[in-house]
Amino acid sequence: MSGTTRILGRLAVAAGAAVAARALFAGSGSLPAAARRDLERTNHRGEPVSLVSGSVLTLAATAAAAVGAPNGRLRTAAVVAGLGAGAVGLYDDIVGARPDQRRDKGFRGHLGALREGRVSAGLVKVAGIGLAGLVAGRAVAKGPVDALIAGGVIAGTANLVNLLDLRPGRAIKAGLLIGAPLAAGPAGGLVAGPLGAAAALLPEDLDERTMLGDAGANALGALLGLGIAASTGTKGRAAVLAALVALTAVSEKVSFTKVIERTPVLRELDGLGRRAPAVKAAEAAPVFDAEALAELVDRGEQVDAAAVDAPAGRHHADAVRHAEQGDRSAPGVGGESEGQPSSGTSPARAPGR
Repeated sequence: MSGTTRILGRLAVAAGAAVAARALFAGSGSLPAAARRDLERTNHRGEPVSLVSGSVLTLAATAAAAVGAPNGRLRTAAVVAGLGAGAVGLYDDIVGARPDQRRDKGFRGHLGALREGRVSAGLVKVAGIGLAGLVAGRAVAKGPVDALIAGGVIAGTANLVNLLDLRPGRAIKAGLLIGAPLAAGPAGGLVAGPLGAAAALLPEDLDERTMLGDAGANALGALLGLGIAASTGTKGRAAVLAALVALTAVSEKVSFTKVIERTPVLRELDGLGRRAPAVKAAEAAPVFDAEALAELVDRGEQVDAAAVDAPAGRHHADAVRHAEQGDRSAPGVGGESEGQPSSGTSPARAPGR
């Protein structure tokens, strides 16, 4: 196959994935009312935002990756990685948002739940993504150890994209940056579809009408991780896995958002296409209850005691700060943010952008 034919084929896969994603998204309005309610959150502006694009991306990206995969083994691996990561991500999006699950954040929270005889939604997702990664990794591995490494790359990339899903459009932009060089390599056919599907959903994500949630971020990351694993040898996969482990460890102590905001190029790219901040001052700031305040503390946010209305358990100042920064993660519903152990639990942007 000539280089031109190969490029045209990958562009066709990307375009087909984009069309499929738009069609699925348009058809999501026909979902049963109960399903739409399960996928609806309220953002920092007080506006409804849906997690439906996560499921749309999972289906469109996985199907396109399977179509573009160069062989049967990678085709099967794409289905396992994409659908597996997306399914357990959706489980965590829905079950992890329940009140009894909100405190089970990070590895410490998951272990605490186990000590109480409970299995947290986040732990189910960690196990599910790990298993999907291991199964998919066998398609590119040269032996048992290499399969573990490849599986780690797939699961680690899924987790990394999920960790970045803290602002409108950030996870998709990161996915496009990760996938662009892969699209020109040996696994280009595999990643072209996920990139096309993700790009097609970017406008709604930036406009804060929808968000990927754990389902979309994990599925996109897992498919890109499979593309990385398929594009490198054992040493390359080991190097990538080491980098992913390092980034995961750093994320427990360092806020990626703060790093981005302090880096001019990253800050401009991160904010490109995003809506203006909701408010400029304290007026119109949303009000959150004591449970939301506790969630802020769990995420490591700085809380000014003077800004807390103790009798009502209200917290205003931090909500204003979220809105002024265009933060999609206004406090409220379960998930995990930067600075939390990367258990794969959704970054706490589920209720808001």
